[in-house]
Amino acid sequence: MTHSNRRLDVALLLGLAAFVLFPWYRIEGGFYSFGWLSGFPADPAAAPGVLQILMHGRWWLAGALAFLLAGGSARLMSDPIRRGRLLAVAGGLGFAFLALQGLAITLSGWSWTISEVLFGTLNDGQPSMGAGAILAGIVFVLLFSFGLAERGVMKGDAFLVGAIVMLIVLVAIFVFYPVGSMFVGAFQAFDGSFDPSGFVTNIQDSSVWSLDCVVGGDRCGVAWRTLWLAILTASGATLLGLCFALVATRTRFPFKKGLRLLTILPIITPPFVVGLALTLLFGRAGVVTQTVATLLGAEPGRWLYGLTGIWIAQVLSFTPISFLVLIGVVEGVSPSMEEASQTLRADRWRTFWRVSLPLMKPGLANAFLIAFIESMADFGNPMVLGGSHGVLSTEIFFAVVGSQNDPSRAAVLAMILLLFTMSAFIAQRFWLAGKSFATVTGKGDSGAHIALPRGLSIGVHAIVIPWMIFTIVVYAMILFGGFVRTWGLDNTLTVEHYVKAFSIGWRDDGGIAWTGVAWNSFWTTMEIALISAPLTAAVGLLTAYLIVRQRFVGRNLFEFALMMSFAIPGTVIGISYIMAFNLPPLEMTGTALILVACFVFRNMPVGVRGGVAAMSQLDKSLDEASLTLRADSFRTIRRVILPLLRPAITAALVYSFVRAITSISAVIFLVSAKYNMSTAYIVGLVENGEYGVAIAYSSALILVMIAIIAGFQLLVGERRLRRENRVALAGKAASAPLGQEKTA
Repeated sequence: MTHSNRRLDVALLLGLAAFVLFPWYRIEGGFYSFGWLSGFPADPAAAPGVLQILMHGRWWLAGALAFLLAGGSARLMSDPIRRGRLLAVAGGLGFAFLALQGLAITLSGWSWTISEVLFGTLNDGQPSMGAGAILAGIVFVLLFSFGLAERGVMKGDAFLVGAIVMLIVLVAIFVFYPVGSMFVGAFQAFDGSFDPSGFVTNIQDSSVWSLDCVVGGDRCGVAWRTLWLAILTASGATLLGLCFALVATRTRFPFKKGLRLLTILPIITPPFVVGLALTLLFGRAGVVTQTVATLLGAEPGRWLYGLTGIWIAQVLSFTPISFLVLIGVVEGVSPSMEEASQTLRADRWRTFWRVSLPLMKPGLANAFLIAFIESMADFGNPMVLGGSHGVLSTEIFFAVVGSQNDPSRAAVLAMILLLFTMSAFIAQRFWLAGKSFATVTGKGDSGAHIALPRGLSIGVHAIVIPWMIFTIVVYAMILFGGFVRTWGLDNTLTVEHYVKAFSIGWRDDGGIAWTGVAWNSFWTTMEIALISAPLTAAVGLLTAYLIVRQRFVGRNLFEFALMMSFAIPGTVIGISYIMAFNLPPLEMTGTALILVACFVFRNMPVGVRGGVAAMSQLDKSLDEASLTLRADSFRTIRRVILPLLRPAITAALVYSFVRAITSISAVIFLVSAKYNMSTAYIVGLVENGEYGVAIAYSSALILVMIAIIAGFQLLVGERRLRRENRVALAGKAASAPLGQEKTA
């Protein structure tokens, strides 16, 4: 009871602080500007909850305070069952009360009649929850969790119950609530009133669903163009990724290290830089275009600007991801199964097609799904190369920020995009459901993989080697493009683009003046990425621990809901965050918090899958030994599990950090003048025709990412496992003089 009392005391003190010390409503300029202290506590906006009740007539807040006091009264109870019931009821009703109060707010203020009766009307017309209300909501979640633990849920482990409940609440707020708001926004007019005419008009728009290209017309609708492009990109990236994986694992290719390096570069490259490099090569002023035009005397064409150019750029960008997914699958195919096939007189072709390739189906399906979703969500390459051939992501962007200014159209297009990606996600799960592809067991498997059939080996080399050369040329253009004055017009070597982006001066007081145009967005990007990366890794690995190690009601549904957020394209996340958090009760647009939340919950599924894969290799006896020695679950995670998960931690940190820097599809909707990310700034440079500065900035970002990734590796360290090499020990024992043998 002592530990539970201590936890409850801390939660009650936090709840008391929420009502007494912190402003209940959102403050202009933000909580951390501390400008609200000048008006504290007389200013109605800066007043805490207690003074809102006593001084400003907002008596409806007394309901939330009453639930907190009811939870505090449980401190005096000795019966754990009654105490747990009271804590759970007080916490649950308190959180529901705050949620109802918040959801009653619309664009025009408190619009529900029932809210005017229950909660009153505020003078400013647009209240939004502040630090006090948010802290009170967290406290109510903790009280609810403590109550469930007191009643024996999860064997009374308050940390586990609290982690599960808090994760469910966070995913509901930052994943499902925004998507729900987007669905609602499709049926609303600009003033927030119900108006289905916008949805009906946009869902029937011929520019979305037209099939004119099939019957000889000019082009099909944007939905079919996007779907066709995603299928082509996913097919091409998966095929190339498989070829790369086969060359890296099943051949004697002499440049395997270089092959792996080429797979890393596109991952740490801003998504539109590949499109810029293709423009420098094949655009109207590109090297290849001008050379061909000079030799043949032909007029430079515009074939690159359209679906063809987007497809080439996307395959270049997403093939490395497919390779990283597939290389582990190709290596994991059991050599003994291939040897058994050949023992039964199957040749290498038949063994590959009937044994090896079918066992790679999960990897192929995952690689296709990832490339399909990435293509659907891609914004940078279509923005640079799309021309008049827009896709859903760019059409959504222009519906919000362009002259259309039609949020309903943006919501409808986002719903169509979500329908495509979720259909692919569910189809993949059904295709693999109920099938076993296990090839790695507890038994020894010391065989060697068979060589590829000669024809297949020649084919994959014929694909991989030209593609490697093409990739090297593309990245050479990226590097070289930052050092010429004006590409295609004036190829004089210069460093003026780097100077313009990253120049440094000195102020009158002797301090450093960051005078380059890129510094503001650069420091903001580093700050947001370094904050969101540890949070993403922590949330992802904690979720993985709960999924792998714990058993609770709804665990499979919980895992499916988390992974479903991966299938939501970044464009949909961006537009849904704008619709959900641009209005009360959680008004976060224009702040750093909305960017951090977007990165954490957008990238969390990758951390979850990496943690699940790594934790599945750890024997449960390690946890049981720690718990037997009376360590609680939190101490077990900190002292036993985390040290053994260092590779997964590094992978989660690196992935979330890189994605925070290179993401554009969601960020483009969420940046502001104060918090402008590097990718959004580079898109602005491209739109203004400043290609040199854009490429210089992108090159600098690549170098910074490489340096910080190395820093993450040094900070986290490597997992140290003590393993005995029994072959070496046996050899030593055999060669040792008689009487000095050592047992293994």
